[in-house]
Amino acid sequence: MNATQQLHELGQSLWLDNITRGLLTSGTLERYIRELSVTGLTSNPTIFEHAIGNSNFYDEAIREKSRSGKSGESLFFELALEDLTQAADLFRPVHDATGGIDGWVSLEVSPLLADDTAATIKAAAELHARAQRPNLFIKIPGTRAGIPAIEESIFAGVPVNVTLLFSREQYVAAAEAYMRGIERRMAAGLDLKVSSVASLFVSRWDVAVKDKAPEDLRNRLGIAIAMRTYTAYRDLLASPRWKKLAASGALPQRLLWASTGTKDPAASDTLYLEALAAPDTINTIPEKTLLAFADHGKAQHILPEEDDEAEALLVEFVRAGIDHAAFAIELQREGALAFAKSWSDLMDCIASKSAALAQNHPG
Repeated sequence: MNATQQLHELGQSLWLDNITRGLLTSGTLERYIRELSVTGLTSNPTIFEHAIGNSNFYDEAIREKSRSGKSGESLFFELALEDLTQAADLFRPVHDATGGIDGWVSLEVSPLLADDTAATIKAAAELHARAQRPNLFIKIPGTRAGIPAIEESIFAGVPVNVTLLFSREQYVAAAEAYMRGIERRMAAGLDLKVSSVASLFVSRWDVAVKDKAPEDLRNRLGIAIAMRTYTAYRDLLASPRWKKLAASGALPQRLLWASTGTKDPAASDTLYLEALAAPDTINTIPEKTLLAFADHGKAQHILPEEDDEAEALLVEFVRAGIDHAAFAIELQREGALAFAKSWSDLMDCIASKSAALAQNHPG
């Protein structure tokens, strides 16, 4: 049994943080499902920018859609939905076998909507309806404008992957939005089985403070924030409020570790997987990290439900002059801006490819 299978047995889902048409057409994703216990997949604007810009797998589809008058966001979402519905079908057996807990893929609303609640709600509903797959999450950022959009989307029956969470407080806000949506469905006599995950970004913390933290605290802040958030997650699942919803048939909003590829070349390439092994959670990882963990990772340490070490570590960071509460707000803002920049680059890439393909194959 390799390390990825050990995590699966522990109760942690491994999702691939990548999607390309090549992964689908080559059979590689099917192999990861079969051999490496991969049970889901996430995407974001940066992933699609790289997939479309750095390959010719999409050229024919772009050419055909451009000829039919499609461009920009409209063209992109057609490409993305083609990939993600195919991936969703590959994960459908897992989804069905787990009663909707696992086997998900994710598609993000336009990052340009991060500050627009009403437009986010509308886009989430439209994308979910277009996908026509029960195991496709719509990603909505856990920003100030995103929180009410999450509640409304859950109430409307749209499964949501809450993205861009960087702290316990941001996670709790997302979890409460999910529960409010479910509670409103209960009051309205609707089915409570509307799924959600809450994605906490980990490695970006350590990148942000690498030049500010003492050497003995290097690459430890992201894990400490994750440990603190995991305690809040377990506390929420044990709360009377959640138990009432669960008893009526609601599914838990699972905690997902995102941004878990190691950024520091001096650190272990499996650092965040080994540190964050925990039941009832998800770790979505880049392809390179997945293969490294399958090759030489170790699933030996299970994250405790409560950990005084995390709080002690956070005190050390405060003493070192690092205000993690302020950093969390800044990291979320920077993350939203980075996705918006990738979105702009993605639209430019599609436009330039469309023009080049039309010139090479006129008519």
